[in-house]
Amino acid sequence: MAKAAPNGDPGRFRSETRRLIRSWMRHDAAALRDYLVQGVEDPRINVQSVLTRHFLIGRLFTGRFDALMEGELRFALVMNWLRRLAGSAGGPERFEAALFGLLDGQAGAEAAGVPRYVFDAFARLPAAQDGPAVPDYLGDLALLAVREPGDAEVPGALLDTFQAVWRAALDGEPPRHGRVVEPACGSANDYRFLDRFGVARHLDYVGFDLCEKNVRNARAMFPGVRFEVGNVLAIDAPDGAFDYGFVHDLFEHLSVEAMEAAVGEVCRVARRAIAVGFFNMHAAERHVVRRVGDYHVNGLSLPRTVSLFRRHASAVEVIHVDALLRSRFACPDTHNRDAYTLIVTR
Repeated sequence: MAKAAPNGDPGRFRSETRRLIRSWMRHDAAALRDYLVQGVEDPRINVQSVLTRHFLIGRLFTGRFDALMEGELRFALVMNWLRRLAGSAGGPERFEAALFGLLDGQAGAEAAGVPRYVFDAFARLPAAQDGPAVPDYLGDLALLAVREPGDAEVPGALLDTFQAVWRAALDGEPPRHGRVVEPACGSANDYRFLDRFGVARHLDYVGFDLCEKNVRNARAMFPGVRFEVGNVLAIDAPDGAFDYGFVHDLFEHLSVEAMEAAVGEVCRVARRAIAVGFFNMHAAERHVVRRVGDYHVNGLSLPRTVSLFRRHASAVEVIHVDALLRSRFACPDTHNRDAYTLIVTR
């Protein structure tokens, strides 16, 4: 990476940095590679990961794929619901009853306890939107349940539905070469899906992480991509080196003073816009500081955090994931009501 700008100050938070490194390096490399891409964190259907992909696609292809993005959000909600249903008490029976109910129409779906937002998604399929057609993934799953009853599981191929759709939409486009930085990239947790979905070929991407094990994992998966050991408290890049940045689940793990410095650094190096995902944010006026071992699990104040970003930006869009899903899709089923994504325009 480029030589650090003079306002980077790695010494100021040296003790905190050492603790953060220790907190992650104590984990097995294989566990670091896998644990943030499973279950509710699966970037294929984790709403905040989907929003980050949409942030990048929307900036690179302005207005081109809005309907496709809407369809992918519906897909994520449906897949998350199906996974919860499959894992619930009486899972196989309830799973099959729900799918058969969909095939019976609205009355059958309601009788089987299928939420309205799931039936609405089913009623829109298949969908020829602003690009490749979205297949009838729910109908296909229902027919599979008819042929092979007793298997209450969401097949991996079904979870890959939008991977194929986005690749078909983006692979024919000339590369856009958007310069993108991802602090705290982990073991290419989200990048691996940017790659699979066809987004990565349009990016000049740099990811960095404090944990050397994460960086080794990422390089092993993507030897031609720039993954570096680096510190968000002193990013090794000049002002405006990147067009865009995105960050997931980082700032709650820093002291408030370090978080404020990290926000300044991310805004310094990303000259156009940044997508920032938070997992523990609230509407009150004060941060809730909670030290756990070598790092923090803070509850961040939305007003204070927005005010902090506004010192460096022209606009901050607040997306409360729970409110978004309720207002747009009438979906009350988010797994984390404290999740927020901020879209910061410089």
